[in-house]
Amino acid sequence: MTTTPSTAPDILSPEFAADPYPAYRTMREDFPLIRHQATDAYIVSRYEDVARAFKDPVFTSRNYDWQLEPVHGRTILQMDGREHSVRRALVAPAFRGKDLQEKFLPVIERNSRELIDAFRDAPEADLVGQYATRFPINVIVDMLGLDRADHGRFHVWYTSIIDFLGNLSQDPEVAAAGVRTRDELAAYMIPIIQDRRARPGDDLLSVLCAAEIDGTRMSDEDIKAFVSLLLAAGGETTDKAIAGLFRNLLAHPEQLAAVREDRTLIPAAFAETLRFTPPVHMIMRQPSEDVEMSGGTIPAGATVTCLIGAANRDESRYADPDTFNIFREDLTTSSAFSAAADHLAFALGRHFCVGALLAKTEVEVGVNHLLDAFPAMAFADGDGDGEAPAETGVFTRGPGSLRVRFGQRV
Repeated sequence: MTTTPSTAPDILSPEFAADPYPAYRTMREDFPLIRHQATDAYIVSRYEDVARAFKDPVFTSRNYDWQLEPVHGRTILQMDGREHSVRRALVAPAFRGKDLQEKFLPVIERNSRELIDAFRDAPEADLVGQYATRFPINVIVDMLGLDRADHGRFHVWYTSIIDFLGNLSQDPEVAAAGVRTRDELAAYMIPIIQDRRARPGDDLLSVLCAAEIDGTRMSDEDIKAFVSLLLAAGGETTDKAIAGLFRNLLAHPEQLAAVREDRTLIPAAFAETLRFTPPVHMIMRQPSEDVEMSGGTIPAGATVTCLIGAANRDESRYADPDTFNIFREDLTTSSAFSAAADHLAFALGRHFCVGALLAKTEVEVGVNHLLDAFPAMAFADGDGDGEAPAETGVFTRGPGSLRVRFGQRV
């Protein structure tokens, strides 16, 4: 039997926004299927149900028609069948293997160092405002071969897009700002795309313009929509992953010390951060037919809100799930950045995040650079031994700021 919001936690409540994790536990245990009237959606929270919603073909991504298309245009996330497989094959090579290592790793390293240089000699810094929110967006702009002077402009657009996507309460001003950003980004990108077709360079935008499979190429609108999606998906996950990773490690000094000593542990720290404090807490799906899930039936065509943040702490899947532990044995680091991942932070199945390896590369570079630059770190509040800063956000979530004090340089 389906439960109702009057007896279950409300994802729009102030209490949920302040700390969703107790609510997630209540949902998993007592309300695995919630009919949430305010968002006109069914909410699932158990690991097995969220994983199924990502992998079972009965669950489509048609919800993106209203959720993403108004701000991005039509993207690869909305496509199915051959259309999806061909579009994915057109864009995927740039985010893995030779292209990633040879063409874009230097771009990633340069942007990381430039941001760190700005506060390298300071006694403290905000790793969110001065690094994490800037780093992935700057990398994307440079990968695309766009004007580096527009880094700030893209950061504004990125922020507006993320606010639009997380606008669960349907604030009209946030919605209007997202639509303005869509128009501004299109006016900026379309002429550049057309120019790059005529005069290709050695950049991601030129690769996208030239890519062809079985006679299919991406239109100007396809590429513009992908760039918009890349800003949101490629920026938000890496932004909040880096901030969350350092927040988690600083709150567990013995694990931070272990990572400092053995940098091969960085992927494990990233994977555990994706499980423990995922950047994206919810993803929507839409079943094409009635589906039986834990707690009842979801009708065809309904919006299903899949709570990644809840599923990743499911006691039936992870031992001691509310503890951050980079050494846990029930999370496989070797597959954590592929469609065979144990955690659900990148989704699963055919819509598994195409940029997962790019995010992994950015995080590994960023964490290594920050640890190299600052041999000692602690939370900057009080004597540096205070509690971790609070996370903010509902749709996406992470520390709003992360002020860190740097100790004696060597």
